[in-house]
Amino acid sequence: MPSDIHKKPFDEGTVAKLEIFEDYAEAWLPTFVMSGARKIAIFDFFAGPGYDVNRLPGSAIRILKQVKHHIDNIKVKGTRIEIYLNEYVGKKLAVLREACQDFLTANPDVNSVVNLHYSNNDFEDAFAELILGIGTVPSLVYLDQNGIKALAQRYFQELADKSQTDFLYFVSSSYFWRFGESDEFKSHLDVDISEAKKNSYRFIHRYVIDQIRKGLPIDSKLHLFPFSIKKGANIHGIIFGATHPLAFDKFLRIAWKKNDMNGEANFDIDDDSSKVQPDLWSGKTLTKLERFDSNVRQKVLGGEISTNVDALVYAYAEGHLGTHAANVIRVMKKAGEVSYDATSPLVTYENVCKLGNIVTYRLKKSNEQK
Repeated sequence: MPSDIHKKPFDEGTVAKLEIFEDYAEAWLPTFVMSGARKIAIFDFFAGPGYDVNRLPGSAIRILKQVKHHIDNIKVKGTRIEIYLNEYVGKKLAVLREACQDFLTANPDVNSVVNLHYSNNDFEDAFAELILGIGTVPSLVYLDQNGIKALAQRYFQELADKSQTDFLYFVSSSYFWRFGESDEFKSHLDVDISEAKKNSYRFIHRYVIDQIRKGLPIDSKLHLFPFSIKKGANIHGIIFGATHPLAFDKFLRIAWKKNDMNGEANFDIDDDSSKVQPDLWSGKTLTKLERFDSNVRQKVLGGEISTNVDALVYAYAEGHLGTHAANVIRVMKKAGEVSYDATSPLVTYENVCKLGNIVTYRLKKSNEQK
């Protein structure tokens, strides 16, 4: 059974997870507030007691802090924020209520725009009750499970079927490595751990998310993005899920800001720092960014990427920012491999999805057969 993380100070991995949760709330809130949404909702299924033993805030208090951060616009726009906090342990729920009330008392402006809803259910019952309201208004969902009880393919699919819903799902990926062949694990999420163990343990979260993707319907619009977190000797991680390109863009910006080497972990997951010097026998091994650059160039030369729309779709699919693809295409233009009628490749969400500025990349004659 997992240990109680609230009996001691949050470790570095837990803080990394909480920071990503909070960073996404910071980016998510103004999207719907400024669009004029009259009501938005945030669901935290494993809310905890509010703070760790050293008064470092947990997810619920961080949500309230971000409401405070955007309070001026929230009040001008008249947006109401419904916050649903579920905590299974009764003593923790009582402490959480007190922590939130203390925050609202000290911040009456926040108190005037939020409604807090508390529940004391196990995850399965809480999910069955709250899923009915998720997506009826713009919704952000946190599932910070510690163990396996909330990890099942059906939960991902139910969230995928909800409109205007983004979620951040914390997964104890290391448990798969240790217990993934047990019947209990397979009853939640059936993955081939023997296949995963053919690769390094540090890739376990990447493997788990690949298996979850394969379990989604072929026509699903849900995109899943991993962020692996090293906690001591264990690897855990966040699965971010959304169906809207703006959500992809916001999460990927946060992930790449956390780690500009890979945008996928709080550590050097691919050992890219060792790939500076070429290997004596096989030449230089490409880093994640270098491999992406090479793939983009080949896809442009091969005609698979012929517009900024293609470039942005490919970048998101590979877990990269649009600017990464734009940098490659800009270099290709300078080298005389392509041309386009714009001052830049325009591989951004704003240009492609919001403004509809379409740029076509034309191959130079000498490169058409490459």
